[in-house]
Amino acid sequence: MPKPTKGPRLGGGPAHERLLLANLAAALFTHKSIKTTETKAKRLRPLAERLVTFAKRGDLHARRRVLSVIGDKTVVHELFTEIAPLVADREGGYTRITKIGNRKGDNAPMAVIELVLEPVNPKPKSAKKTAKADAATAAPVEDAPVEETEEAPVEDAAADAGAESAEEGAAAEAAAEDAVVTEDETAAKA
Repeated sequence: MPKPTKGPRLGGGPAHERLLLANLAAALFTHKSIKTTETKAKRLRPLAERLVTFAKRGDLHARRRVLSVIGDKTVVHELFTEIAPLVADREGGYTRITKIGNRKGDNAPMAVIELVLEPVNPKPKSAKKTAKADAATAAPVEDAPVEETEEAPVEDAAADAGAESAEEGAAAEAAAEDAVVTEDETAAKA
């Protein structure tokens, strides 16, 4: 059984707080970003993240659980069809809270809570690890003897020429053969 929150509730009582957070979550899923007090944003984050996790599951039971919290079918439909596919690759952290200063009237600290819908970018590996990996793979390659054949430059020259048609391919092969012949003549002279 979940332990009730200690201290004062946001709306006065537990039922009012539950309804207030449900309305904030519905507004967040509808508008993708809302401006509210820091305290409400911090209390909304776990609820919104749990509802997005249900939406990622996508089954009927998850849809009914979210519907029992929010109560608006259009918001639940938007959450399941639009938001859940955008965060399918993300493993958590579906919301972002940004503090924006104090409200003019009562000096309450305000914040913007928004959904993080950007695609996930994998973290780049550190420079030390990649340098060690490059050094380990480069060392055996340098020790191996390199054997050259006459046909390899012909294939490379044709590939480098980027032949698009048969005529261009034939011209590239002829140029590669001339290059091989000149290399053989220079090697014979030396």
